[in-house]
Amino acid sequence: MAVTKAKKAEQIEKLNVSLQKASSMIVGTFSKLTVAKDDTLRRTVRSVGGRYQVVKNTLAQRASQGTKVGDALKGLKGVTSIAYTEGDPVALAKILTKVAKDVPAFKFRAGWVEGRVISIQEIGQLAQLPSKDELISKIMFLLNAPAQRVATALAALPRNLAVVVSEAVKANKFGGGPAPETATATEAAPEPEKA
Repeated sequence: MAVTKAKKAEQIEKLNVSLQKASSMIVGTFSKLTVAKDDTLRRTVRSVGGRYQVVKNTLAQRASQGTKVGDALKGLKGVTSIAYTEGDPVALAKILTKVAKDVPAFKFRAGWVEGRVISIQEIGQLAQLPSKDELISKIMFLLNAPAQRVATALAALPRNLAVVVSEAVKANKFGGGPAPETATATEAAPEPEKA
């Protein structure tokens, strides 16, 4: 079934808007990918906040005109798929790298991350990095650890002081010995000696 010019123009415009918002994109190719595996691939990319679609080469090149990702979509041949996200590029690279290991028919062609075209090897390196959420949690732990230690030390001061004072009282460290006895009013004062 032939696609009308109006429908093609609509597809190009829709893809152009999506690509302008994208912070990263990975271009792939596949051969003999089953519908079930393709559906699984789409769902896994969606699970990390990305989008995956198979595109015609000319449509992708036209849609990428005027966008930052245009360089990654030049000179496409054969079957082409693109996965892109506005979110974490590491999460997208991890998912697609796992898919490429599980489904040998899926292969990378190029990638684009934060304004720069990256190679197939760099996509693999990107997948090895910790995700944005993992980095944030590590930073928060590192920032929180010293504050937690200070709070623990400050909370221990009154308890430790109480223990020291209690031990000192038990050992009779305050004062010079037993309390002196005072004379009562009924006792007679010693008489002075006569010369």
